[in-house]
Amino acid sequence: MGWLAVGDAYEVALIEGRITARAASGRSAGRQLKSLPKALREHPEVDRLRRFAEWLDRHAAACVAQVDIWMVSSLPVPTGLLARVWPDEAWQTALRDLAVVGDDPDEVGFLRDATDSGELRVVNLDGETVRLSPRTVTLPHPVLLPELDDLREFAAELGVVQKVEQIHRATWRRPADLAERGEKATDVTEFAGGRYTSRFGLAARATSLGYRVSGGYATCRVRDAGRIAEAAVWIGEPYWDGEVTTGGLTWHDQDGRSLPLREVGPVAWSEGMRMAAALHAGRQVEEGNDA
Repeated sequence: MGWLAVGDAYEVALIEGRITARAASGRSAGRQLKSLPKALREHPEVDRLRRFAEWLDRHAAACVAQVDIWMVSSLPVPTGLLARVWPDEAWQTALRDLAVVGDDPDEVGFLRDATDSGELRVVNLDGETVRLSPRTVTLPHPVLLPELDDLREFAAELGVVQKVEQIHRATWRRPADLAERGEKATDVTEFAGGRYTSRFGLAARATSLGYRVSGGYATCRVRDAGRIAEAAVWIGEPYWDGEVTTGGLTWHDQDGRSLPLREVGPVAWSEGMRMAAALHAGRQVEEGNDA
């Protein structure tokens, strides 16, 4: 974005999300200023630039949120769509270096570019840049990726940095002893009992992490293998202002039916456990000899 004239003495521009001014005349013409002069702070051109910067921030956040939805749900995304949005810096930042899978589910690569013709350029696990042009690709949830530990190690060697947490996303796999809990078992209590001084604090942590608070629960809705499942953790009655503790983790289908643990899919299980663990991590920890 170029420099905009603000009167005769200054020019302003948006540089790395920050409004920057520089002198437009005199011996210091072209020199950037360390801070925005007071005389410019309420100028209409600066105000328009400020509102544009706020819109860019909202747009970037929306791009990250959409890509996160595609990844968590492992939804097929048209390759042509990726090619159309790629020139947009916000979309490119959200998509770059995500692990993608095309027609062959065993061929995983890190996305590096998308051309106007709808062709994707990815770095495969041999370190080679290859071109893909499938009709759709998926951005798989990490719990579905084979040999995830090897993939993480390779990503570190490549210096991969993902805007949307995928490769290094915390994952949980369904334990092998589910049958021992009984066919009708519906709740997980590994992360129950996290104590908060107020229900408001627990609800605030849930919303700050991106989870929905509905009634007495923090919830996380996931599309897993084409089926909707909602994980829920009890966080206390909505208008209770005293101390609360996190409850057990349960899952429901889109019709509200409680799901037995054996019916919970791998992505829904992992995302539900991730939510429960994150809420438990914010608990009040006692200190001292009696802790």
